[in-house]
Amino acid sequence: MVRKRSRPDPRGGGVHIVVRLWNNGGMSEQGRPSTGTGVAVMDAPEAATDLASQWVTIVWDDPVNLMSYVAYVFMEYFKYPRMKAEKLMLQVHTHGKAVVSTGNRESMERDVMAMQNYTLWATMERA
Repeated sequence: MVRKRSRPDPRGGGVHIVVRLWNNGGMSEQGRPSTGTGVAVMDAPEAATDLASQWVTIVWDDPVNLMSYVAYVFMEYFKYPRMKAEKLMLQVHTHGKAVVSTGNRESMERDVMAMQNYTLWATMERA
């Protein structure tokens, strides 16, 4: 019998996939009944686990807020330099939306709430 399961790596480096092999009443190489189990631990590719946990915060264009205010919010909340904040603001204005932050789900929820508290239209989605 084979059972697979994944669990967080205790060292913080991704996910371990643990495979347990049961020998149901078989014989060992020495001719004795086998009672133990075998365990193989394989590291999952870190990139795959990172992509699965990545989310983005999107700020959408709206007819209410001034472009200067949107740039101010990006500088104030995200601590972006003026050039980056203005670039993102122009992307929101010309393309209708801009990705302003990337991270785990909890961080993106916090960023969306902050943008909404500044009266900007913001949502989050998987990267």
